[in-house]
Amino acid sequence: MFVLHERLDADTAFVTDWPLCRVLLLNDANYPWVVLVPRRHGVSELHELDPADRQTLTEEVADASRRLQNHVKAAKMNVAALGNVVPQLHVHVIARFTDDPAWPRPIWGVLPTKPYDDDTLTAKVAELRALFA
Repeated sequence: MFVLHERLDADTAFVTDWPLCRVLLLNDANYPWVVLVPRRHGVSELHELDPADRQTLTEEVADASRRLQNHVKAAKMNVAALGNVVPQLHVHVIARFTDDPAWPRPIWGVLPTKPYDDDTLTAKVAELRALFA
């Protein structure tokens, strides 16, 4: 049974479910940023997925990256599955721009999290639901 880790639940907004992954918007207005979480119980590492799920995850990450990059006209897409803070397997898909505050470094630790206000969060979720439909 799939249960979203409480930290991911607190830091994201639900966008949609794809065949394998739950697609979430990270509540940080600093960057266009989605998180894909395979809906598999007890999985914390990529190699713990069966081969078919690994292939599906790869395709869903590529699809999310392509859609988001085209939508926001990003210069580069960063994809990461770290899991040091949240052990549940999840993949960050982050749009980057040559003029963003962290460029060309990784984003972690550069800026404090900047949550969306309620109205903007609602609008961003609707925008991404249409994008990821």
